[in-house]
Amino acid sequence: MKKIKQISMKKELSNQQKKEWAKMVYMQEGLHLQEIATKVGISRVTIGKWAKEGNWEMYKAALSTTREDQIRTIYLQLAAMNKTIAEREGNKFPTSAEADAIRKLTAAINDMEKDFGIDIIMGVTKMLLVWMRKRNPEQTKELSFLIDEFIQEKLR
Repeated sequence: MKKIKQISMKKELSNQQKKEWAKMVYMQEGLHLQEIATKVGISRVTIGKWAKEGNWEMYKAALSTTREDQIRTIYLQLAAMNKTIAEREGNKFPTSAEADAIRKLTAAINDMEKDFGIDIIMGVTKMLLVWMRKRNPEQTKELSFLIDEFIQEKLR
């Protein structure tokens, strides 16, 4: 009975709805593309095409690595560089390559601390869409597309 209901549900969904469902499954369940294809009722090739065009891998990576994790890693890299320089015999100043790396790492931290991470943006927009779906499902669809475009731009 459950399988029959699932099969008929697959046929009732539009391609856009199947695409959104597939993306959600990809992000949350960690299934292989073939498993997602079977679950959603779309070919594996189509799922692969959607994943590539929609940059799903980048979304997934952004969700699994928080901004705080990235900042912490950069701070650890800076600390390791400074330790290496301090423990060096003789010249305790960074080489030009080390100074350049320190400058770039520091700039990355400054940029990351000013801006919101993609994980925060996606979390807040997800809550907004859930809230809005209860009030106006049609506007929620429009907003969902705009949010996807916004996030795509943030990932570039």
